[in-house]
Amino acid sequence: MEEEGQGFALTQMRKSVEKLGSSAEMYGDPTLMRFLIARSMDPDKAAKMFVQWQKWRAKMVPNGFISESEVPDELEGRKVFLQGLSNDTYPVLIIQARKHFPPKDQNQFKKFVVHLLDKTIASAIKGSEAGNEKLIGILDLQHITYKNIDARGLITGFQFLQAYYPERLAKCYILHMPQFFVAVWRLVSRFLEKATLEKIVIVSSEEERREFVGGVEEEILPEEYGGRAKLVPLQDAPLPNAPTNS
Repeated sequence: MEEEGQGFALTQMRKSVEKLGSSAEMYGDPTLMRFLIARSMDPDKAAKMFVQWQKWRAKMVPNGFISESEVPDELEGRKVFLQGLSNDTYPVLIIQARKHFPPKDQNQFKKFVVHLLDKTIASAIKGSEAGNEKLIGILDLQHITYKNIDARGLITGFQFLQAYYPERLAKCYILHMPQFFVAVWRLVSRFLEKATLEKIVIVSSEEERREFVGGVEEEILPEEYGGRAKLVPLQDAPLPNAPTNS
């Protein structure tokens, strides 16, 4: 019965997309299902979200992907790492906030967010059905100072995930949150949907740390986080396929 309901919702969503003057013909059911789930299986709301995503994608990523040459300043910091697939075949993305500084070029930063999310999702394709890939994010706040604080950047990243990468986030672990960052996080949290907040774990206890290590996979988790792997900078991470529409 549940499959029938999903099939009906998918059919209705495709019709709604056409009514909005667009087409979902090029996209498989797993992709459309992400938008439906993000909008509580409401075909009209999901169609609206999907068409907004198409328009955003066409404007933001006209070539289908953001190349490294478009985001040199952001890559230079070597602050993002892509570690391979977790126990649940989710790629693991690590951001070391101490290497990040509020960007002078907001447009390049936004492109960088797209670049890193697209590459992470593309790295998952060998592990799951195309269109259905999820990721695990790790935000490491160890040794950050006031110079590293970028509430606007954090909000941009999470808003992109919510609006343009629905149902892509499996879990986000925040490590080593200092006391002075709590107020910043409170501000950022106001911009996050309930469904996003429920996927975020602030790791503070030993028990949470054990769950984090076990949930990710020791073989791909870097040594500094309790695993056995080395850090793999985003630009050095191999891809099974070229970046795809996300």
